[in-house]
Amino acid sequence: MNLGKRVLAEFLGTFWLTFGGCGSAVIAAAYPQLGIGFLGVALAFGLTVVTMAYAVGHISGAYFNPALTIGAWTGGRIPFRDVIPYIVFQVAGAIAAAAVLKVVAAGQPDFVLGGFASNGFGDLSPGHYNLVSCAIAEVVLTFFFMLVVLGTTSAGAPAGFAPLAIGLTLTLIVLVAIPVTNASVNPARSTGPAIFAGKAYVDQLWLFWAAPIGGAVVAGLVGRALFRKPD
Repeated sequence: MNLGKRVLAEFLGTFWLTFGGCGSAVIAAAYPQLGIGFLGVALAFGLTVVTMAYAVGHISGAYFNPALTIGAWTGGRIPFRDVIPYIVFQVAGAIAAAAVLKVVAAGQPDFVLGGFASNGFGDLSPGHYNLVSCAIAEVVLTFFFMLVVLGTTSAGAPAGFAPLAIGLTLTLIVLVAIPVTNASVNPARSTGPAIFAGKAYVDQLWLFWAAPIGGAVVAGLVGRALFRKPD
């Protein structure tokens, strides 16, 4: 598959993840009567991955995440020449999704931008968790996310079930991480909303790049030793 098709697939997948996942938090979760709560937001993130992984996974690998892209390279699944183009289009997809989401959300007369589903630590953490707690959570959760991605797509894994397992893993991750960091494990997903939420959130983006990438790189090395590449 040529690079143009692959990066377009990554753009669309990351757009859908950001718009669907963050949109559930910004729009639907703002209405208590809907009762979606943390579980609903977590399911929304998981469903975006499941649906787009089935739709375009055969084209690009369905990473939709710079950290997973780098982890996949570390794990020997993609060549280095694909890493930068994938990341550029993933970030572009997240920013585009956040821009569209802001326009949609602002159509409600009482809309207040607030944190706009952005990630943060300290005062910007939903539960006011400190930097150390947030860093550990993001590293550990991304490590296991990457490990599931590598394991479910390795030789010998049950065929056809990888998108379900990966989507359910993201659902679990978001359930754990919403009170801590507002659930990142994805630098692109963090970057898109932060740009619109304001300087305070942009200033903390370094953590939501460094921690997920660190966790994914370690998982890539472990996965290289643990799993066989797909045939």
